[in-house]
Amino acid sequence: MSTQAGPPPMVQAVGASKWFGDLVAVSDASFSIGAGVTALLGPNGAGKSTMLRMMCGLARPSNGSVTVLGKDPRSDVSVLGRIGMAPQQESLLDHLSGQEFVELAAQLHHLQRPVEAARQAIHTVELDPDDTRRLSTYSKGMRQRIKLAQAIVHDPLVIALDEPLTGLDPRQRREMIELFHRLGSEGKCVIVSSHVLDEVERFGSRVLVMAQGRLAAEGDFREIRNLMDDRPLRISIRTDQPRELAIALLDRGVISGCRLENTDLVVVDTTDPAAFRRAVAPVARDRDLSLLELRPLDDDLESVFRYLVAQ
Repeated sequence: MSTQAGPPPMVQAVGASKWFGDLVAVSDASFSIGAGVTALLGPNGAGKSTMLRMMCGLARPSNGSVTVLGKDPRSDVSVLGRIGMAPQQESLLDHLSGQEFVELAAQLHHLQRPVEAARQAIHTVELDPDDTRRLSTYSKGMRQRIKLAQAIVHDPLVIALDEPLTGLDPRQRREMIELFHRLGSEGKCVIVSSHVLDEVERFGSRVLVMAQGRLAAEGDFREIRNLMDDRPLRISIRTDQPRELAIALLDRGVISGCRLENTDLVVVDTTDPAAFRRAVAPVARDRDLSLLELRPLDDDLESVFRYLVAQ
């Protein structure tokens, strides 16, 4: 009895590596991506931009392969017209207006009606195609959106967006994420890189985690969050009675060690951050202690990814 195979991946990396002299930017990455939104998560310098450039045919793998729609984007020009990219770099043709910039992208893709296509793409990202100001006058958020407009003007099937939410206010981020999901629901493969964990959590999508050039983890966001929550965590607690709070938390079994820093500060280690979060406020209330500040000391992405790479 035969089984029906699923759709082929829209983007696939097999043992992909990229190095520049002695610098290894991406090391032996393998994954497959289909339609919908996929987040590429990692700290700055993790290799995300290099990975996206290989997907878009802008860089050739030093080893292994990266294919898009089953083809090599470096050697098969027919696939390039089905890829759209918004780079992280701020370099734009600043003497142009937004409409002129996106229209130029439409012309480079040989669209039959570049003016109309550009206007539609600019409307999609909620900018005004009749705005005649030069790109040099655009805010950071407007520059991000005009880059997205040129990436989608030719209606590509694969869309690679490098840190596209940087500089957007909360409302703009929410609307942009909604746009990503709308594009994904239309059958497009939308790959969004970010170094901000909270952004990726809002995607509610599949996540590829990169660290130190390696693919450290992959799965849906809940699986990645569980991996992160399972790691040891060091937390600084400011309280009016640090010694008493530390003893109470040790008694509860939610911390594995502690260190008094001064008369109102204790640093604790926990291997169960979720249990610690549930216990700390009730413990303070039961012992009549005041919690003035709780601050994770190693909850940045660098420490998270160092932990994931070590697993």
